[in-house]
Amino acid sequence: MIDVLIVGGGPAGLATAISCAQAGLSVTVAEPRTGPVDKACGEGLMPAAVRRLAAIGVRPAGHPLRGVRYLDSRHRADALFRHGPGLGVRRTALHAALADRAAQLAIPVLPVRVTGFTQHHGGVTAAGVDARYLVAADGLHSGIRRACALDRPPARHVRFGLRRHYRTPPWTDLVEVYWAPGSEAYVTPVADDMIGVAVLGGGRGDFSSRLAAFPALSERLAGAAPASDVRGAGPLRQDVRRRAADTILLVGDASGYLDALTGEGIGAALAQAAALADCVASGRAADYERDWRRVSRKSLLLTSGLLWARHQPLLAPRIVPAAARLPWVFTAIVNQVGQA
Repeated sequence: MIDVLIVGGGPAGLATAISCAQAGLSVTVAEPRTGPVDKACGEGLMPAAVRRLAAIGVRPAGHPLRGVRYLDSRHRADALFRHGPGLGVRRTALHAALADRAAQLAIPVLPVRVTGFTQHHGGVTAAGVDARYLVAADGLHSGIRRACALDRPPARHVRFGLRRHYRTPPWTDLVEVYWAPGSEAYVTPVADDMIGVAVLGGGRGDFSSRLAAFPALSERLAGAAPASDVRGAGPLRQDVRRRAADTILLVGDASGYLDALTGEGIGAALAQAAALADCVASGRAADYERDWRRVSRKSLLLTSGLLWARHQPLLAPRIVPAAARLPWVFTAIVNQVGQA
């Protein structure tokens, strides 16, 4: 019997596997997909996420980021990181770097899709593997979470994301967030000759029609060649009752997700992975829910507050003007997120 079987070999699952291995636990990953797995996301890592990756021996190639810029049709506000740079990195490059580190640690990856499991005295069995704990790292729409009946009812406000890359030199070393009624566009430098553009918001529509809501950005991208297909994700918000059900533990997007508004998805997953490994290694698996809340609290509070303001008709158009008028407040908030 091994200590931990992880269902899902994306960044959250691999980071959890690496953290568990570094803590002295025997761990196996179940992931049917081969090669780096792509996903629609903003691809910007906050400074704390860069440090957490380094702590598990992962240093992906990317484009250094100095901070965050908010823009609307009339205002601009810049907030610079105070505690080291962030990193813009292709999702596939991040996944490959994590997979390389897992291979260095000789972590087995089984090419199987886990569709069910059996809990029993002393552990859990899935895909023919007996483990003390099964970790669900199978994404926003986690089948393991659903099987454990841990989902809450769907959120009232539904948001989706679309992402495409463009072959063009970045015009800034900040993550730019363009604001329009009901949606945002995130521009992240990911290489010296490439940017990623993610559009988030409610409603439907293809990438081109949603990008048209940002005339200044559309003008900048005129003539730039697309460097990837459009990928989508959503609904983004996933409310979860709890992160543990006996021998089943949830991590990353599978453990609950609010929104990509503050760009802390990977950072939160890395913090949760470290907390989970520590809890299991020290015989405190029952404390994982408490520790998950502790390491996730700051980013959840900041994201939920900004998301609430985004849905208020009187407040939403004032977010960027307020950031421009009170740059020290904006900078403090961005650095709180960056250190979460």
